[in-house]
Amino acid sequence: MAEGAQDIARAQELRHLCFLATRGLCRPGGQDRDSFDAACLHFLIEDQASSQLQGCFRVQILPAAEMGRGYAGQFYDLSNLPQQPGTVMELGRFCVHPSTDNPEVLRLAWAAITRLVDAHGVWLLFGCSSFPGADGSLHQDALAYLGQNHLPPHTMRPGRKAPGVLDLPDHPVDTRRALADLPPLLRSYIGMGGWVSDHAVIDESLDTLHVFTALEVARIPAARARALRALAG
Repeated sequence: MAEGAQDIARAQELRHLCFLATRGLCRPGGQDRDSFDAACLHFLIEDQASSQLQGCFRVQILPAAEMGRGYAGQFYDLSNLPQQPGTVMELGRFCVHPSTDNPEVLRLAWAAITRLVDAHGVWLLFGCSSFPGADGSLHQDALAYLGQNHLPPHTMRPGRKAPGVLDLPDHPVDTRRALADLPPLLRSYIGMGGWVSDHAVIDESLDTLHVFTALEVARIPAARARALRALAG
């Protein structure tokens, strides 16, 4: 967990590299930062030998009744989401250094997330899963696959709030190509029973499409939950 401003700045620099610089975008100071950073816990995944930052993410732990004040609440009306007392956790800005293909980065991230879920009694994980490139034609198979296989009932779907949205397409899907285009964290979510919004938001500022993603902790298959807790231990 980030221990001060210097650690958070390192995470913001990696986020800038992953979300902006690699797409030809740039911000002053070479950092991706926003007003939500101050309310979040930040996590860094480092290579022990070189101390190079391999990945990072942030979480905001919220009372369930206040989930709309998180980052996703800017883009989605969350009033239809399942309501129950307790704590929810928004996960965001997950990224991996472009030079890294080590699967341990994602495994370590889930270990930390699992510890937080158990420590805070979290019953719902949610956030925005980002596809690189705001052009919907780049992700037709992946979006159609999500729309055909991973939507919740109509009564639970987030409402439209952002000015630029894209309906998930409905056409025959090359499943292998669709799965390959899914962001790794989103693949993990849906592999554990997660679901997505019925539309994507077009975010020109980050040159991305994102879909709202949610995972009810109680719906995680028992074997997967045991594996996550063993990993967290």
